[in-house]
Amino acid sequence: MVTALSALAEPTRLEAMRLLADGSEHCVCELVRRLGATQSRMSRHMQVLRQAGLVVDRRDAQWVRYRINPDLSPPLIRLVEAALERRIMVTEQAA
Repeated sequence: MVTALSALAEPTRLEAMRLLADGSEHCVCELVRRLGATQSRMSRHMQVLRQAGLVVDRRDAQWVRYRINPDLSPPLIRLVEAALERRIMVTEQAA
């Protein structure tokens, strides 16, 4: 839980989670464009979120796509929703 709180404490990571809260996958290129971060910086932010167990990634050719981890525990879902001040959509990967 402390790792997740620490990951969400950084403004860019928090904004990335807000974008992912719609339940869709988003590629790093989209996160870079929408959040104004460099590609390498955004990749590092997403690595922190992944290591905290908040997001999962999927490689799609040269792109990496992220979404909120569908296996978040109910307490972590509540924590993320409180941090984002909104409900999140957690979906399984499309086949």
